[in-house]
Formats: sequence, structure tokens, C-alpha cells
Amino acid sequence: MNKIIIVDDHSLFREGIKLLIENEGLGEVIAEAENGQVLLKLLEQHSPDLVIMDIEMPVMNGLVATREALKMKPCLKVLVLTMLNDKANYMDMVDAGAMGFVLKTSGKVELEKAIDAIMKGENYISTELFQKLIFNVNLEAKAKATKDANTLTQRETEILSMLCKGLSVSDIAEVLFLSPKTIEVHRSSLLRKTASKNTINLVLFAIKNKIVEVDY
Repeated sequence: MNKIIIVDDHSLFREGIKLLIENEGLGEVIAEAENGQVLLKLLEQHSPDLVIMDIEMPVMNGLVATREALKMKPCLKVLVLTMLNDKANYMDMVDAGAMGFVLKTSGKVELEKAIDAIMKGENYISTELFQKLIFNVNLEAKAKATKDANTLTQRETEILSMLCKGLSVSDIAEVLFLSPKTIEVHRSSLLRKTASKNTINLVLFAIKNKIVEVDY
């Protein structure tokens, strides 16, 4: 069972998420923290599989906490629970190592999907947040993207399109009748050619630069 730490400065919210997680069998909440500083202290004693992280918190916010937590435990997975009106640069959270984003207003089904995807090593973004992220992508590498987009093979473009539609590496392998290892090789090539750090960066980068189009 997944060992989880919940980090949020509102105790009632933490309690609600804990009840949801444990009642639905999504994992075991082994600790709670009201800010990032408390989380780092907890990580000296605990080895969670997943941290469910708020962004805006006093003392130490979610961005700094994510960076520092992953320095301590590189294999740790971070799922961000946030509000659309948070004054946060979500791309900074992605760069810090967050693997998923879910709105605090989402239901148990989406939370379950997010936890399941992240624990499989995949990324997850709720649709509403995904659309917001697209319009906030950093365009510094746009010229490079335009150049490198022309070097993508037909297979890479096909796989990129599937990633943008939310398919996992295993899903794509099944659709294309290829091995997951082969798809991962293509994904790695896509990351390199678009100067992206992870799948979330890759997808946002591809859509913003009109390499692929996605229907919502």
C-alpha cells in the first residue's frame, strides 16, 4: 500500500484528504505537515512513496519544499493539490519535480486516477489546470522548438500526439503494437529534441508551439 504524507496548512483539508485516501483504499497516510519545513523534518524519520503537496503555505511553500524533499529522497513522488487562483508558477513546480496536478475541488475519482498514474511513474494533470498551463508556458525556447520540430520523425510525431492526448507509454505501446521499451526510446528522443525535462514539459511545449493539436 502506498505510504503518503499530506502537506497543507489547513488542518480540516488535510483531515478530509486523509479520510478520502484511507476510505477508498488509495494508500496509508503516515504523517501530515502544515508546511514544507515540517515535511522536511518528517522525511528524516519517514520514507513515504508519495507526498500530496499544497503550493501556497507559510514558512516554506510547496515549490521550495518539493525541491528540497527531492534532494533528500530523489525517488519520492509529488502530487500537487491546488486552486486555480493560486498565485503560482506551475511550470516552476514541474521543473522542481512535481509529477501531477489536481484541483482541490476535484472528486475522489480524479484523485484516484492521479495517484495511480504517478505511482506508475507517469504524469497527471487535471484538464482544467492543463488548459491554464498551456497559456503560461515559457516561450524562451520557441525558436529551437520550431527548428527541432522539423527533425521529428513520423513515428515521433505520432507518439507525441498520443502523449498529448493523455496516453501512457504502456497505452501507446499497445496501440502501436510495439514494446514499452521502444516507446520509451522515442519519448527520450522527443525530450531531447524539444529540450524538455519530463512528459509534462514535453506536452505543454508541443501544444504551445503548435507541433500538435489537442481536442478538449
